[in-house]
Amino acid sequence: QVQVVETGGEPVQAGGSLKLNCVVSGYYQRGACMAWFRQAPGKKREGVAQIYSGDGSTYVADAVKGRFSISQDNVKNTVSLQMSNLQPEDTAMYYCAVGSGCRVGAYGIPPSDFIYWGQGTQVTVSS
Repeated sequence: QVQVVETGGEPVQAGGSLKLNCVVSGYYQRGACMAWFRQAPGKKREGVAQIYSGDGSTYVADAVKGRFSISQDNVKNTVSLQMSNLQPEDTAMYYCAVGSGCRVGAYGIPPSDFIYWGQGTQVTVSS
């Protein structure tokens, strides 16, 4: 049984930093794609960053480029999202997802490419 568990979300003031962690168990595939998405109330789910486990290549969405970074630990089967200079518009539920292969579509990272999802961790940024 595949489990995806996110941790690290909490309230933070604008300008602060957070690191989200995602542990994946029960899924081992060479060349898996692991990604972070976020969804704010009333908005569509958007891809924030993804990493290809095969070679460690990454993609970070323009909206957060320069402030967010993604990394992985293949031994522990975890992926992390380091977030800095957080702003109120970053407030959202953040989800970790796992799929096979990484691609970027016309509108960013396609949620439909991902098979397994976590329950999410809430990030709230106050001004």
